[in-house]
Amino acid sequence: MKPAQKPLADRMRPKRLEDLIGQEHVIGPGTVLFKALQSGRLFSVIFWGPPGSGKTTLARLMAQYSQNPFQSFSAVTSGVKELREVIKGAEKAYALSGKPTILFVDEIHRFNKAQQDAFLPHVETGLLILVGATTQNPSFEVIPPLLSRARVMVLRPLERDGLRKILERALTDEEAGLGREGIDVAPDAMEHLINLSSGDARVALTHLEIAADYVSENQEKKKKIDLKSVEEALSRKALAYDKDGEEHYNLISAFHKSLRGGDAQAGLYWLYRMLMAGEDPLFICRRMIRFASEDIGLADPQALLVALGAFDAWEKVGPPEAELALAEAATYLAMAPKSNALYVAEKAVKGEIESSGAQPVPLHIRNAPTKLMKELGYARGYLYPHNYPGAWVEQEYLPERIRGKIFYRPTNRGFEEEITKKVKDRKAKEKKGGESHEP
Repeated sequence: MKPAQKPLADRMRPKRLEDLIGQEHVIGPGTVLFKALQSGRLFSVIFWGPPGSGKTTLARLMAQYSQNPFQSFSAVTSGVKELREVIKGAEKAYALSGKPTILFVDEIHRFNKAQQDAFLPHVETGLLILVGATTQNPSFEVIPPLLSRARVMVLRPLERDGLRKILERALTDEEAGLGREGIDVAPDAMEHLINLSSGDARVALTHLEIAADYVSENQEKKKKIDLKSVEEALSRKALAYDKDGEEHYNLISAFHKSLRGGDAQAGLYWLYRMLMAGEDPLFICRRMIRFASEDIGLADPQALLVALGAFDAWEKVGPPEAELALAEAATYLAMAPKSNALYVAEKAVKGEIESSGAQPVPLHIRNAPTKLMKELGYARGYLYPHNYPGAWVEQEYLPERIRGKIFYRPTNRGFEEEITKKVKDRKAKEKKGGESHEP
């Protein structure tokens, strides 16, 4: 296929490390992979990341910089029979050059255990340098013996600035890109293209190419890709949204208040309004983490883990698969029992510290690692709770000046109902003189 006939995304694939945009944590100066390419001492690696994050590009650059023989192998179209042919070619190449063959296996997670086992002996002997690419968690999809012989490197969805640079480069590149066509892209059209890509460079370039073809067919004079052109070419409307303006705060406020009000339907609506408009999903995750502590707290301790899980899912899997993890978290948070007792306690304790200053730690709960400290009364009179029934004994832990202060007042909702019972039980024991039993 002639270069001009290839898709724009393929034509714009970086040919040099200097042209690579994003993934600096994997291939930036000083990284393990960067040093390996410089020295020529390559190793087997599995690139785990979302579509369009640069897995194939990195594999090709590894072969180019090392000048090792390179073979591409797809788990979708190839099997063990094709692998045998690759092995024969690798043996011939090694006999001629003394260099191992870099075998790029796209979608390696699609191979079953027996198929993955077929790589092992050739990776062990050094005949092959395996470079796998997967959108799935290698811990679950790649057999342990293969994982132990390869490094796993996590790629991230491309940031908006990176996608913008990639699109702008495609518009000005006269050899591989659209530079000779004199196409201009309006700022709002550029933002819409970025929003639709969800961090996928291949999608961004494909959409740009479709929009460019559309205006070429429909505009006789200077080719201008405006927002309307992108919407018509891709049949995808742009949602009004200013990430740095009022609507940004309006939508996140509506999302937060919907969750607080226990309305899962509205929570899902505002969540996807933000996602589809191009909001940073990790910003939404951070707000859900805060919500779990501020509006749910100990009424449901699991809520914080669910919110953290959504953040982790997005970082590890990315779009579009991880969008459902955010929806799951939002629905859980909306339906969980609510309590702002921790939030109120935080404000109260901060206010107390500002008001009364740094109060001294009571002597009996101070650390006493030296003889002098013990002679001064440090740790004297401390009661070790595990020596008492129920691992609790009446004892003062607050500084004398603020003794008896109450900061955290649990509600009777969710798990906090259990906490309230424990607090009442301990108060009852204090009145009886500290008798202790299992609360």
